[in-house]
Amino acid sequence: MKRVMFVCNKNSARSQMAEAFANCLDQNGKFTFVSAGIEESSIHPLTIQVMSEVGIDISQQTSKRINSFNSQDFDVVASMCGCGSMLPPEWLMVEEFQEWQVADPEGNSIEIFRQAREEVKQQVEYLLMFLRLK
Repeated sequence: MKRVMFVCNKNSARSQMAEAFANCLDQNGKFTFVSAGIEESSIHPLTIQVMSEVGIDISQQTSKRINSFNSQDFDVVASMCGCGSMLPPEWLMVEEFQEWQVADPEGNSIEIFRQAREEVKQQVEYLLMFLRLK
């Protein structure tokens, strides 16, 4: 079973969305998904709201720091925001490292959160297709 880490700055929006979408879209349970941030925060209320709009409840998810995990436990790391340069080097040495460029919605309107949600969903769909082909 492949283990996937979604990471962004605060684990408050994009990486939380990615974890939730991945868990919903992986109907065969072939993968394990976790999200974390370079720094710990809390899930932004608009993140919870825009995910509930598409039928996904993330109100029980929590923000986690990347340093509470061991990179050797993961096969794939997807960086939401180009924050790979801020990660400890061992996180870049996993089997598959991807840099996604999803703009941080924090501090913006709900429309920007919705846009980020759709971009994250698309990236997760591509990632799952890629992993299934491997």
